[in-house]
Amino acid sequence: MCGVSTPPLPRRLLAEFLGTALLVAVVVGSGIAAETLSPGDVGLQLLENSTATALGLTVLILWFGPVSGAHFNPVVSLADWFLGRRSGAGLSLSDVVAYTAAQVAGGIAGAVLANVMFEVDQGLSGKDRLGSGPLVAEVVATAGLVALVFALARTGRGALAAPAVGAYIGAAYWFTSSTSFANPAVTIGRVFTDTFAGIAPGSAPAFVGMQLVGLMLGVAVTLALYPDAGERADDVVVPHRR
Repeated sequence: MCGVSTPPLPRRLLAEFLGTALLVAVVVGSGIAAETLSPGDVGLQLLENSTATALGLTVLILWFGPVSGAHFNPVVSLADWFLGRRSGAGLSLSDVVAYTAAQVAGGIAGAVLANVMFEVDQGLSGKDRLGSGPLVAEVVATAGLVALVFALARTGRGALAAPAVGAYIGAAYWFTSSTSFANPAVTIGRVFTDTFAGIAPGSAPAFVGMQLVGLMLGVAVTLALYPDAGERADDVVVPHRR
């Protein structure tokens, strides 16, 4: 990638804000639609919600990836800094802080937007999701996401990140008991909607804590499989130099 430059930070932050906002709008909005269209059938509601999320995430990565890398997730941004710091690749720590702020703000904005679109009252979620099973599931979902993203970057398959990450999250809706939040910004955003996809404020901190544990596990798996993965940190989630 010699002779190329990274887009300015303000542009990257705008991409992260918009991408995360739209991701949460997809998650929350499709959940509201699913409850309305399929009342009383939770399985069908989850199928509708997961399908929309998988497809929406794929589109958003393709849309914003060339600008910011389409992280949309503080866990991915933090892993990008940690793995890339020795080789001088990836985000700087100050960029991680800025990315995280943009992602969290976007997550909240996306939930508020979905509430507005579906004419749902604004408010905090009352859905308690605490439990040993869902918390372990968040570790598994997050670790798998981190390991997948860096495996794709390290092996030069970043172009496949959009469908691969979309498929992974869509599948994780079903194979994890937490329905795979795997993202602190999305978790915080989903606090701000008392609908199908919401999470109670009392449950969110534990979910975020387990996601950070998943981050560490995902980084450990990545380093075990690809010790030099950090050299391709600029390609996470997709190459965003131009």
